[in-house]
Amino acid sequence: MKILVSVKRVPDPYAKISPNASGTDINRDGLQMAVNPFDEIALEEAIRLKEAGKATEVVAVSIGSAEAQEQLRTALAMGADRAILVQTDDPLDAPSVAKILAAVYQREQPNLMLMGKQAIDMDENQVGQMLAAILDLPQATFASKITVENGTATVERETDNGIETVQVPLPAIITADLRLNEPRYVALTGIVRARSKPLETLTPADLGVQPRARVRLTQVEAPPARKAGKRVSDVHELVRLLREEARVI
Repeated sequence: MKILVSVKRVPDPYAKISPNASGTDINRDGLQMAVNPFDEIALEEAIRLKEAGKATEVVAVSIGSAEAQEQLRTALAMGADRAILVQTDDPLDAPSVAKILAAVYQREQPNLMLMGKQAIDMDENQVGQMLAAILDLPQATFASKITVENGTATVERETDNGIETVQVPLPAIITADLRLNEPRYVALTGIVRARSKPLETLTPADLGVQPRARVRLTQVEAPPARKAGKRVSDVHELVRLLREEARVI
């Protein structure tokens, strides 16, 4: 079984983010970048399935600039067998990304596509669902547990009402939630091995895709500063202040 995993280059979740001088994007000067955390969880699950004998190959794919090779090398160091970079500097929205991933899927013909439920830079939670629709494949989103047996994936997925268990026939699209697993630490030996693993670079044109973003980022601004807190002497004062706040609202 071949597993295809999407890997997006995003700002490090622990980095301090601020708008650039023109307010058209975030300030990327010296900004530390990383693998999208939800994609890292999806990749870890794919590697675990391979280690359990459920998969024979794990392929990582990223879309973006040449710098995304850094994140793909991280994926290879974690345990992916090979990587594909669809290189483009054009702005992409969720439908554009889904179309490119669909073309990669058709090229690779995996038995399972794993991806993070969302990317932390845009927080859209759309690409997995769009990809399943384009490919007309079954999907299971927000996975917190995945079991693969006899051509079927049993997925425990997190919902507002608790854990829902669904079964989907393979091939399928599954998006990973936070509690699916804890990604492994990348060891030095993995980093060394990653240097010899294949990393293929393609363009959207190579895949027969001409993505055209219909949604674009126009403005970025910092959130308003938080109001200073108030220290109260006892619970009675706290109740009084809460009542006054409620009257104002």
